[in-house]
Amino acid sequence: MRRHSGFAYLFLLFFVALLAITALAMGTVQYYEKTRSDEAELLRIGAEFRAALASYHNGIEPHEFPASLDQLLTDQRSPSTRRHLRKIYFDPITRTQEWGLVIENGRIVGIHSLSEREPLKISGFDPDDAGFEGAKHYSDWVFRADQLADVTAGQQNQ
Repeated sequence: MRRHSGFAYLFLLFFVALLAITALAMGTVQYYEKTRSDEAELLRIGAEFRAALASYHNGIEPHEFPASLDQLLTDQRSPSTRRHLRKIYFDPITRTQEWGLVIENGRIVGIHSLSEREPLKISGFDPDDAGFEGAKHYSDWVFRADQLADVTAGQQNQ
């Protein structure tokens, strides 16, 4: 009877260590899953902002970009109010409504996240986001509308 004492204790230690390793692995998988989901959401929201900025620019003469993001919500340049964006979205990376703005001539031509975290996704972007390849920070993912606005304006003139 004395020869077998202690094996239950060793088995319990092994079992606890196995549980700890499993929990750590699950936490790592969940972290990467959440980060990839946040990146996909940032790409979706950025594309919406890009399209809204281009829509504002192409909407009414004179063709100009908005001076503030709020103008995307209620464009009052015409007799009827036009909405280019439903709401100012939260940045899924920083979890705030604060965005980095790309301003040229006092007008917003693009947005970007303010996060300095390193993205997981570094390749395989859509053609509109091809400039994000190899970016070192989320703040390098700049969603500019000026190229998109020029292309759609050229299509309207044809």
